[in-house]
Amino acid sequence: MNSADTLRPLAVRLRPRSLDDVLGQDHLLGPGRPLRRMAESGRLRSMILWGPPGVGKTTIAQLFADSVHAEYRQLSAVSSGVKEVRAVLEEGRMFHANGRPLVLFIDEIHRFNKAQQDALLPAVEEGWITLIGATTENPSFEVIGPLLSRCAVFTLKPLDAEALDVLLDRALERDEAFAGVTVEDRDLLKLLSGGDGRKLLTGLEMARDLLPEGETHITDDHVRAAFSSRQFYDRAGDMHYDIISAFIKSMRGSDPDAALFYLARMIESGEDPLFIARRMVILASEDIGNADPYAITLATNIMMAVERVGMPEGQLILAQGVAYLASAQKSNATTVAIGAAMEDVRKYPHSTPPLHVRNAPTSLMKKLGYGKGYKYAHNYQGGFVQQEYLPEEVRGHVYYRPTENGGEKKIHDRLHALWPERYEKKGK
Repeated sequence: MNSADTLRPLAVRLRPRSLDDVLGQDHLLGPGRPLRRMAESGRLRSMILWGPPGVGKTTIAQLFADSVHAEYRQLSAVSSGVKEVRAVLEEGRMFHANGRPLVLFIDEIHRFNKAQQDALLPAVEEGWITLIGATTENPSFEVIGPLLSRCAVFTLKPLDAEALDVLLDRALERDEAFAGVTVEDRDLLKLLSGGDGRKLLTGLEMARDLLPEGETHITDDHVRAAFSSRQFYDRAGDMHYDIISAFIKSMRGSDPDAALFYLARMIESGEDPLFIARRMVILASEDIGNADPYAITLATNIMMAVERVGMPEGQLILAQGVAYLASAQKSNATTVAIGAAMEDVRKYPHSTPPLHVRNAPTSLMKKLGYGKGYKYAHNYQGGFVQQEYLPEEVRGHVYYRPTENGGEKKIHDRLHALWPERYEKKGK
């Protein structure tokens, strides 16, 4: 390896030279799988490669262009505008007229605005270019519909432990700069890479650079220093929403261990603790409700305590709340109830309360029957008397059907005793 080669990043030096060398994407590139068959047939179609950083999107695009002997052009959505795009499209039109294919790879295509994406449509439609767009964001939201409908979407996965092991072996065994270099804890290196092959190789290279002159053993301290950022996911990206979704669903599913794991991941990634706490308050009402009425009080107090105490001590407060909420009895009966009530309100926007439950502050209103026949509940035994409160259009509709979970069973039994005919009905 000459000195010029050593100046290139390790991730570039180890870039796969064939599709067989691409790691972790066997579901797309294995025998008989869609991208493999496309490459072997020589008939490429425009596509979007959707996946996290460092899993091979750029490499796959380059190797695909090579596999069909196509011209290859690469643009970055960060630094390229409509002018640069149109110049490449004109090239594609000329190549197409001469029977030569052109592959245009656009990195971070989700950063293109609508006008820039619109500019691609004619060339993709006419086949002047084969577009390969790479994105870390959900293309359903970030790529315009007309362009998305003209592209196949393939989802790439984070590199698993096995793939990262192979990548680490390649670095230590094939790259001359790592001759004789050993790593104390490979698992730590893989963990901190977060399934990102480029991050693993960059961290490995940085850890080696931290070695004192003449030493070849990379310790855990070297690795941790190389991975000084604790960012385990992009707080503005898809993984942000995936993690908070898993966090909420784990608590809803009464799995405190999973919920605490995702809490720890968010804390380690620098997530806003008040964002986490607010979601816990919502869950306490949406998914626990009256099965444990104390849950929303606890969740609200957790949020206030985290705001006043701050981090890192706030993580203890969050953990207490997560453990309680995940372990609590669950009911979404009130969530379902308000949804059904809102649906009826939209269906009957002009419905009016029965006259007997309306207020009658004037003599005219009294003459019109406002308040006539109203029964004051406290004048009856047990503080209850049956009478109609709903507008005529929704009379007999039942919105709140309490469960028999936890504390909500008392509510269930009381309402069934007070309104037996109402709760005998299965529907509205």
